[in-house]
Amino acid sequence: MNLTKIERKKFRIRNKVKKFAPKERFRLSVNRSSKNISAQIIDDVNNKTLVSASSNTKEIKLQKKTKKELSTLVAEQLAKKAINLKITKVFFDRGIYKYHGRVKLLAEELRKNGLDF
Repeated sequence: MNLTKIERKKFRIRNKVKKFAPKERFRLSVNRSSKNISAQIIDDVNNKTLVSASSNTKEIKLQKKTKKELSTLVAEQLAKKAINLKITKVFFDRGIYKYHGRVKLLAEELRKNGLDF
């Protein structure tokens, strides 16, 4: 099975996070497209998504924000949902994206709103 360069990069980063992840911490996965950004907190032990937030929802789309503002809104929304479920410690899985730009803004906003990674 031949994997592309992007697939190898994604598996390499994700497996590093999973290898060192203790059972009480969850994985925060980020997905970014040219217009939208989404994030979800995943329990890898049970293979379930616990919390998710996206800029593709109706209420966020109606606000007509820039892409950078969308990432901060998604971060605030995800942090509120996570704290309601008493999730404060996560591992940040940036996937194939560099830690810069909208992904960095999302991470910094999550830290400001109470998530620890």
